[in-house]
Amino acid sequence: MMPLTAREQEYVLHAIVGAHGIAARSDFFLWSQGPLQALLPHAVLVCAQLGADGAVLRSEAWHSAVLDAAQVRSYQEQAAHLAPAWRAAGRQARVIDGVLVHANMAAGGGSLFALFSAPAPQADAARQAYLLELLLPYLHLHWLALPDYLHGVTAGAARAASARELEVLRWVSIGKSNEEVGQILGISGWTVKSHLQRIYKLLGVSNRTQAVTRGMALRLIGHQR
Repeated sequence: MMPLTAREQEYVLHAIVGAHGIAARSDFFLWSQGPLQALLPHAVLVCAQLGADGAVLRSEAWHSAVLDAAQVRSYQEQAAHLAPAWRAAGRQARVIDGVLVHANMAAGGGSLFALFSAPAPQADAARQAYLLELLLPYLHLHWLALPDYLHGVTAGAARAASARELEVLRWVSIGKSNEEVGQILGISGWTVKSHLQRIYKLLGVSNRTQAVTRGMALRLIGHQR
């Protein structure tokens, strides 16, 4: 764990609190150019969806400068090449070829984030990598939850979920065990477990906590109070 300065602590808190207000693409853009930019200065942020094999399925670039289509495509292609380099480097946040990179991988896929800017000195690079590691869960959760994104790849997954699977996920989200969910729904605990395994595969996660988090992000279930 790397100690943070008082200013860095303030910026990290501001970024985390600000991330919870993201509900639309415009919110994500303002957050990336505000709190994220203050903590991790960058010229272009590329967010990429990764498949189970780590390949980039979809990506988009966020930037305040005016870029033409060819430039945007170039950044996205560079991010695609950084995905295997990140895996080879130990799946840790780090600067690779002058680009700050980190990813969130689960059994069924994940997301990768690449911040393009001027190469930082080695000491600063290690610090930037640590800060990106702190913010990775918020980047992952809120980018995947963007409304426009839900109309794309993950919307198809949401429609594929059966009513019974969503019902199981809802009961799990309020802390019910497999046996308790089975009693409520009139099915066995083993059947509940089978439903959960299909949900994990559908959402690209590996456990019930991740499934609940992803389900909330995709609006499949409501946020619990």
